[in-house]
Amino acid sequence: MARVEAQGDAEVMRASIAEPDRFATLYDRYAGALYRYAHQRVGPQAAQDVVAETFLAAFQRRTAYDANRPEARPWLFGILTRKLARYRRSERADYRALSRSSVDTTIDGPADVVAERVTAHAARAALGAALAGLPARDRDVLLLVAWGELSYEEVAAALGIPVGTVRSRLNRARRKVKESLGGVNPISATEDDR
Repeated sequence: MARVEAQGDAEVMRASIAEPDRFATLYDRYAGALYRYAHQRVGPQAAQDVVAETFLAAFQRRTAYDANRPEARPWLFGILTRKLARYRRSERADYRALSRSSVDTTIDGPADVVAERVTAHAARAALGAALAGLPARDRDVLLLVAWGELSYEEVAAALGIPVGTVRSRLNRARRKVKESLGGVNPISATEDDR
């Protein structure tokens, strides 16, 4: 018999129906990525809760898993995104609070580090306001790509929408964030981005 770690997600899911302990393999593979994404969306405590709820829901739905999906990652991110929906009010309030936060200018270190950190803190407030101003569906797509590191196809699978919709929502979200930041790309603020 093949080692569980070497099995694909669909095989693990199928095996977990008869042997529920096998589902832990998927937890081991994806819990870290789901937690990092959720942590950025709702903070550490809520992230632990929502990731736990995600895996519980996935475990309960494992018999309905589409075995044609070779990787469970997009499916799990889809469940996570739906679980995060109830935290949206809190998330939006957090982004608004971030937009009102002051810039910490007391920094020790070499000049390059100081300048980089001050710039990052200054952009943080504006970015928080920009994210709070996005419709939830656009924010979900943007953050699944940026923080979840999902491909367009994976985002489409996670949210149950066409890839073209992912592209249009992502384009709209990026444009709105860039406009909110005064036309500056927060990733690389160069003259080309203005």
